[in-house]
Amino acid sequence: MLEGLKRWFSSRQEPLPQGWEAVAAWAESRRWAFRGVRDHDGFVVEGRFGTQPWRLEWGPSQRPYIEGGELRLRSDVGLPHDLQALIIDRTLQQRLEKQVFDQYVEGVQTRIDDETPPEMRWLVMFPRLTGPEMGVLRERHVALASAKPWLQQWLAGPLPAALAALPASELPFVLMSARGRLTLRTALAEPAVAALQHWVTLFETAVREAHRAGVEVFGAEAMQPAAAPTTRR
Repeated sequence: MLEGLKRWFSSRQEPLPQGWEAVAAWAESRRWAFRGVRDHDGFVVEGRFGTQPWRLEWGPSQRPYIEGGELRLRSDVGLPHDLQALIIDRTLQQRLEKQVFDQYVEGVQTRIDDETPPEMRWLVMFPRLTGPEMGVLRERHVALASAKPWLQQWLAGPLPAALAALPASELPFVLMSARGRLTLRTALAEPAVAALQHWVTLFETAVREAHRAGVEVFGAEAMQPAAAPTTRR
């Protein structure tokens, strides 16, 4: 790989983005598209898992529960658009539930509106899997969905083992399905190549298993054609 990177550096015509040279080389050595965003405060990588397009974004946080740099991975898996599902680390789940209680029970607000992130709304809307149903994830994660059979199938393959292998951390982690799209969010202060590769590998497993579960639960005819990821929040 080192020799390949050396050839890539020597043959590249455009200047590398300052500070992200290693990330750009990593992405383009895998034939993924890399580009910086305006104001030089982040970057985008776009690739495919086989024929399945996906998009990685790193930059300022788009969620109040993530401070500093945020890593986002998105892919339109083709799931039914009304399927809503969430896997969240238990520390963040407890923090968000406390915020919901403080704002909408003891506070002056009487209802949860659309300005509240969906992952906060879903915590009070949908039933969650029990401890035995969570298996190896029960200690560190919470999972819930509008369609429990799909969620159970999603967690019936290799995804739980991949999630359980994540290093113990207080950093927020969210994996969610909405509008047919799968999204992963986590805090990432510095976009080191090793960390990005780790999250891409995990996300590939989540995408593959989400599609498999969709076909098994809803049928292939219910799955929508995959589309290129967008920049929606």
